[in-house]
Amino acid sequence: MLYDAYEIQRSMLAGASALANFGAGLLNNPANPFAYFGGGPVLASALEVFAHASAPRGKPRFLLDQTVIDGQMVEVQEEVVLRKPFGQLKRFVRKGVEGGPKLLIVAPMSGHYATLLRGTVERMLPVADVYITDWRDAKLVPTSEGRFDLDDYIDYLIAFLEHIGAEGDPRPHMLAVCQPSVPCYAAAALMSADKHPNRPRTLTMMGGPIDTREAPTAVNTLATERPFTWFEHNVIATVPMTYAGAGRKVYPGFLQLAGFMTMNLGNHLISHWEMFKHLVQGDDESADATMKFYEEYRSVCDMTAEFYLQTIDVVFQSHALPKGTMTHRGRLVDPGAITDIGVLAIEGERDDISGIGQTKAALTCAKNLPEAYRQYHLAEGVGHYGIFNGSKWRNRIAPVVEQWMATHAG
Repeated sequence: MLYDAYEIQRSMLAGASALANFGAGLLNNPANPFAYFGGGPVLASALEVFAHASAPRGKPRFLLDQTVIDGQMVEVQEEVVLRKPFGQLKRFVRKGVEGGPKLLIVAPMSGHYATLLRGTVERMLPVADVYITDWRDAKLVPTSEGRFDLDDYIDYLIAFLEHIGAEGDPRPHMLAVCQPSVPCYAAAALMSADKHPNRPRTLTMMGGPIDTREAPTAVNTLATERPFTWFEHNVIATVPMTYAGAGRKVYPGFLQLAGFMTMNLGNHLISHWEMFKHLVQGDDESADATMKFYEEYRSVCDMTAEFYLQTIDVVFQSHALPKGTMTHRGRLVDPGAITDIGVLAIEGERDDISGIGQTKAALTCAKNLPEAYRQYHLAEGVGHYGIFNGSKWRNRIAPVVEQWMATHAG
């Protein structure tokens, strides 16, 4: 019923958005006298904001067609180099550029698409051969493909590293943004224990919930103040018949988005008010910047129920990884096995999703890692999204990642 109600609302808003967009265009038409006086510009701006807020959205594109290397413009082409049922490995091929460190950027499976890390990829393109995990929307995966949980996520990461390692340097670098820090850390521990030839050279974790007991945030509180059964009964929905994954149990992306929006409702309302004022004043550039952010932010996808529920249990309620009780297919995950992977933990001073100390805990858990292989960086004045996107990421944080990769280049 939850998904059906959402679909009805989405269909109604889609029609209202189209009408509002038509009205805004009519009021902004130079041939319309009402566009030059009275309340015409104000009404047009209000309609445009509503149309943008209520429009349906699909999967965004990266649109990273070029980069600059050593002062030269280089063409970039996206290639899917490995396809799996619940995600694919995508590479950004720099035409005519050979060599360079191979970097796997692991995008969160947390309700948004991998394009949320467009700024992360764009900044690293000039210095690395970049790959990214491109997770699929669970409601589009047929039930015949089976289930996907945290154990499968770790298996996918190992398979992706193996594929990258078969092409040149056998040990790629890996960068995890937020949620995937836990499975990336687990994969690194398992591969280290096996002396796997494709274990990463470095593992950079940015704003990751390694130990959510440290500086708990609103996200952590939500996951711990309710029993596990509450999540099973209240946030899990069944994909309706209109999608390829009909019958699959999922945690819908629209619920994830609603949760994040309500966490910072005041800030979002202010952003839309500012966008309205920019449109009234004719400052289209500032309004477009806000629109682009929300185009990405509101583009959401579903995750499988088993992955979501296992994450709630393992990461937020039982704290299995820092306690040393996390297992992968019955095998204990031992961070102490990590001895030759450069682990870099990055946190934002103003991060309201992963509190200070949660990512840093990874350095403590890896008790046998030499001091030269561990580093911590606190980004002052930076919030959660600023860790991997925007000017502070480009100018202050990315250089730290670059230097860490160069230090452990093998």
